[in-house]
This record gives sequence, structure tokens and C-alpha cells, in this order.
Amino acid sequence: MKHLKKVLIGLVVASTIIACKNEKGKQNSEPIENNAVLSTEKPGAEDQKIGFQKTLSLQDITFDIKTTGEGSIQQLSIQPKGLELDNQEIVLEIDGEVINAEIEDLNSDGFPEILIYTISAGSGGYGDVIGYSANNGKSLSQIYFPEISENKEAGIGYMGHDEFAIIETTLVRRFPIYKDGDTNNNPTGGTRQIEYKLKDGEASRLFVINKISEY
Repeated sequence: MKHLKKVLIGLVVASTIIACKNEKGKQNSEPIENNAVLSTEKPGAEDQKIGFQKTLSLQDITFDIKTTGEGSIQQLSIQPKGLELDNQEIVLEIDGEVINAEIEDLNSDGFPEILIYTISAGSGGYGDVIGYSANNGKSLSQIYFPEISENKEAGIGYMGHDEFAIIETTLVRRFPIYKDGDTNNNPTGGTRQIEYKLKDGEASRLFVINKISEY
């Protein structure tokens, strides 16, 4: 009888030791599992590299503008605030980079336009304008900016290297003029300046060339 009791006590002690070891093993393994999960997480949008960032306000409407990503393809984000109906973020993919952004009431209707200037990747730096107009302060609509090739006079000798600026209510574009035989880093034809005015089109607002000058 005594021998049987000793055997039973021994089995209980052994079971307790094994259970403690298993529980300790579980506790030690948990941090490893957590670390494995953390190491495989992908970086969120907030961890992406910001290339350009600017906040502009006019007539109680604000735009937060930023680009994220690396390389020639970037994500452009435009977050409006203060519109009556639609303040949804606008996200675009651009080939190149944003060099500046400006805000102005270009058609003097009491509501702002936002213009974002971009240049393409590469040595040419071909310029473009991404524009949005506030429709009576309620929502945004995109402004059409014409390709320079649409106007024969404007496009002669054009090889990029654009500069943009708003002067009063006019969008001004300047670039060097290239003659036949000019290298990319040595234009010899002077400078062309194009002045654009914002007009109401059939489908949307658009920029129309108002004046072309050279010097």
C-alpha cells in the first residue's frame, strides 16, 4: 500500500513539472511570434517619403498639398477644406515632381483656384499645370491646361525648362527658345513668355493663351 502511494505521488509530481515546463515554453515563445508579425508589416502611407508639401488658403478655403514616393512616379495628394459639399481628398499619380503650388481667384468670382506646377523627370524638365477651381465654394472641378503643341507659335523651339507663376489674375509661363543645333544646356533663341487666362468652357474651365512675347 505504501509502495502504491509513493508511485502515485511520483506521478503527480512529474505531471506538475511537465505542465510547468510547457507553460514556461508558451510564455517564452509569445514574444518571438509577435516579433515575427511586426517584422512583416508593410510601411503605411504615413511612413512614405514626402517630396513636396505646402498649405494654401484663400477666401476661407484651404488646400493641403503633398507628394509621396521616390523615383519618377509619385503620388500627389490634394486635401481641400472649407468647401460646402465635397471635401474629398484628390489623389493623382504624376510622372515627375511638383516644383511649386499657388492659389488665386483667377476669374474674380469670389472663389479660389489652386495651381500645382510639375516638371517631368529627365534633363528636359517639361512643365505642366494641374489646376482645380472651386465651384461656388461647394466642390472642385479640374481645369484643362493645353499642351504647348496645340499652338504652333507657342511651341516653336520648345524643349522644356519651364517656369510658372501667377501675376495678378494671369498664369505666366516662361521657357528658353532652342534653335536648330542647340544643345540641351545651351539654348540661344532667347526666352518666350506665354500668358494664360482662365475661361469657362463647354465642359469645364480651361486656360486660353492671351499673349505670347519673346525677349
